[in-house]
Amino acid sequence: MYKEVVTDVFFDLDHTLWDFEKNSALTFQKILSENSVDIDIKEFLKVYVPINFQYWKMFREEKISKENLRYQRLKTTFNKLEYNASDNIINLLSSEYINNLSLFNNLFPCALEILEYLKPNYKLHIITNGFHDVQERKLRNSNIDGYFNVIVNSEIAGVKKPNPYIFELALKKANTTANKSIMIGDSLEADILGAKASGLYTLHFNTHQEELHNHCSIIHSLDEIKKYL
Repeated sequence: MYKEVVTDVFFDLDHTLWDFEKNSALTFQKILSENSVDIDIKEFLKVYVPINFQYWKMFREEKISKENLRYQRLKTTFNKLEYNASDNIINLLSSEYINNLSLFNNLFPCALEILEYLKPNYKLHIITNGFHDVQERKLRNSNIDGYFNVIVNSEIAGVKKPNPYIFELALKKANTTANKSIMIGDSLEADILGAKASGLYTLHFNTHQEELHNHCSIIHSLDEIKKYL
């Protein structure tokens, strides 16, 4: 569908190639146990996951800082679970989470296969709202960093998706134009609507089971990319 026009493929990282929820769950299982936090991991994640999603939305909208994101998502979770966690343990867990997250490197099914499929014919890039040090480790430790020519994160850009500047910066660094580029990501707001507003083609990898829409084509597995590229 886009084979005749696209030369550059931009991917989001978390929830698109790198299985954030699975790796995050394994990280919490490790650090809660190691720090003797007596909470059932399933109950913890049931509360934490939507809270984390809400705080990341606020972070994208510049309503909270990185430090507040990391502290408040845990504080709010413990409060909702009625678990008495001190500021010391919350700050410790916040630090341990970041230090351990990239140790787990589960990718979505077909991630490596699709990167191998695309690499000979397209220049591949990453645009992510994640933090520079963490995202670099995720890419390196999961052995996919070598597939990408340009990697732009929100700390480098100074803004977050869907801000048009981060897409413009990525296009400039990749030495390409919007009408030759496609963005593939999981977030309708940040990846799809953000990229479309900057003139890129888009493909929505709907990992969150969001409602159907007409903004672009929707896929539910990475191997479906072969239908379009």
